[in-house]
Amino acid sequence: MERSEIVSLLEVINQQVSSPILGGMEDDYEVLESMGLVKINREAIQWTAVMTPAGTAYLGHD
Repeated sequence: MERSEIVSLLEVINQQVSSPILGGMEDDYEVLESMGLVKINREAIQWTAVMTPAGTAYLGHD
């Protein structure tokens, strides 16, 4: 995943308090989670992702 793709996806998540993970996007969100930039809530029927402090810092919004 390129930096521009990471920033684009993080911007979407940052604009929403909790971003629903749409079908086919699971792998991208899991990459962000493995980087420590988001936390995925897998307990809900519809998985969602929220920014971590590291994700906020990555965007420069700290």
